[in-house]
Amino acid sequence: MNDSPAHPAPEPAAPPERWHSRILGPVFYPSALIVLALVVLSFVVPEATETAFGHAKTWVANDAGWFTVLAVAGFLVFIIGIAVSGFGRIKLGPDHSRPDYSYVTWFAMLFAAGMGIGLMFFGVAEPIMHYAEPPIGDPQTIAAARQAMRITFFHWGIHAWAIYAVVALSLAYFAYRHGLPLRIRSSLYPIIGERIHGPIGHAVDTFAVLGTIFGLATSLGLGVIQINAGLNYLFDIAVGTTTQIVLITVITLIATGSVVSGLDRGVRRLSELNMIMAVALLAFVLIAGPTVYLMQTFVQNTGMYVSNLFSMTFNLYAYEPTSWLGGWTLFYWGWWIAWSPFVGMFIARISRGRTIREFVVGVLLVPLGFTFLWMTIYGNTALHMVMVDGVTQLVDAVAADSSVAIFQFLENLPFSTITSGLATALVVIFFVTSSDSGSLVIDMLTTKGEEESPVWQRIFWALAEGAVAIALLLAGGLAALQAATIASALPFTVVMILMCWGMVRAMRLEVVKQVSTREARLAPTGLGGGGDWKVRLRALAHHPLQKEVLAYLQSQVRPAFEDVATELRKQHLEVQVDSGEDGRVWLQVGHGEEMDFYYSVRPIPYEPPSFMLDDPRRRRKDSDRYYRAEVHLREGGQDYDVMGWRRDELIHDVLDQYQRHIHFLNVVR
Repeated sequence: MNDSPAHPAPEPAAPPERWHSRILGPVFYPSALIVLALVVLSFVVPEATETAFGHAKTWVANDAGWFTVLAVAGFLVFIIGIAVSGFGRIKLGPDHSRPDYSYVTWFAMLFAAGMGIGLMFFGVAEPIMHYAEPPIGDPQTIAAARQAMRITFFHWGIHAWAIYAVVALSLAYFAYRHGLPLRIRSSLYPIIGERIHGPIGHAVDTFAVLGTIFGLATSLGLGVIQINAGLNYLFDIAVGTTTQIVLITVITLIATGSVVSGLDRGVRRLSELNMIMAVALLAFVLIAGPTVYLMQTFVQNTGMYVSNLFSMTFNLYAYEPTSWLGGWTLFYWGWWIAWSPFVGMFIARISRGRTIREFVVGVLLVPLGFTFLWMTIYGNTALHMVMVDGVTQLVDAVAADSSVAIFQFLENLPFSTITSGLATALVVIFFVTSSDSGSLVIDMLTTKGEEESPVWQRIFWALAEGAVAIALLLAGGLAALQAATIASALPFTVVMILMCWGMVRAMRLEVVKQVSTREARLAPTGLGGGGDWKVRLRALAHHPLQKEVLAYLQSQVRPAFEDVATELRKQHLEVQVDSGEDGRVWLQVGHGEEMDFYYSVRPIPYEPPSFMLDDPRRRRKDSDRYYRAEVHLREGGQDYDVMGWRRDELIHDVLDQYQRHIHFLNVVR
């Protein structure tokens, strides 16, 4: 008699997920505590906090400025050296990978990465400020104007993109080439191994989170100061800390809503709209301003930048002691370093499949051209207004409040009310998209694995960015923003140096392996026919269908792997043979802490050549495709086909590749 119940008992419900189950505690809690402590101190004792920031900035500028300048110069030399060396041929992904985006699309996204609140804030203000108060020489002269543009180009030039490129290249290389998590800590794997998952790795990601928080807070602080100035110009709204706090609160709530909803399409459309508005405003200034003069200065500014790049890179004004360096160059270097985890992750995500050489050339040069054009059109038009048109009040207005620079500038061009409203809207959208994207990056660094973070955590970081921006405004405004950026960037500079070291070590190993396995296995002469060339010719001319290749993988390849595995297990090695859903078959031999050997054969589809079709002009169908049984190693596809090989020929090929792998391990021991 069957005693089982008529209806099986329902499975017990899974226990509810705890609120903290997906957060990465060793990164989240220290980062959150430091941020909250800063916010509380800025509200409770703003004067003491401002003093502390001032001391930190002074120490970094006076005592560690040489280190920051030398490190940034080193990043530029490093990234160019990697590109021109043999490492430049390595792909950011497996050997068989292809870029996810065309050149045009990739260039467009790099172009978008070069845009930001900073261009709107400093496009007019920085050249005018350097013209009025140059670091050396007489102010408000032709020489001061030339120096102003040279310095502006230097601050917004190739050094910024070299910093971004170092972080982006490290993220892309270790994530797409070696399958490590898309986190800053992964770059230290060649140095400390599995310890990246311990306290050292947590500390590295914590530095990245704090740097990103302060970098974003600086941008948001600058943005809200400029929005306040725009609203004052358009609607006579009072300029002050209270207004700016209200603006930060409102716009942060908008950004928080975007982060919670995950409306990627909406954010993308906002970004596209922002690009169109920015280019339209740029074109308007070019046409309404002294167009021929701007084209002349663009060429001359670029030439001055290139010819003075080396001397400006290492200029610490040691023979003309000045506080100018800390307020300008070191602030910019700190800002770029603080932003690098955020921008670097964006660039890494869109660069899979590129060679390192392609990557470096694109990242260094594509955004640079647009940035130089922007600074020339805005900066030189402003200088032309002052020097030629006699609009000297622009210098006084910028000296009194740099946030009003662009609005005072646009007032001297046609349709000033419309263009000022457009500029204010641009900064607002920049504010929202920067806060949104930055929150998601921080969120990824403080979440376990690749899982989606809890909603409350996304809300927390979005609000934290706004709170830090408010705190820094209360603790001294623009000066506190600069001081926090410079101080927070110093520890991450050390992390970036370690990233460079880790990349070199990993790439050197990779090149050694490429050299040791360079000779690919060619098809055996007999190819199943005992040396009959006619059999080999028929095999070359035959284009098998998918079902033929899948059947071959199961009838010949897998048994060959099982034979090899049986013998290797007798040598007390850990061996695995398995198949995938797409039909691939693989053999994996474990070597403990050393690199495992991996050999697989995969069915790879190809478009048929025209001579295979009855009518070459007709559209090709999926059923027309033929397949190859291609060998893949740990590095990716090896571009040779084993379809039709006998079992003993397959075994010899596996052993050949395994012998090369053993040779590689012996070389690097």
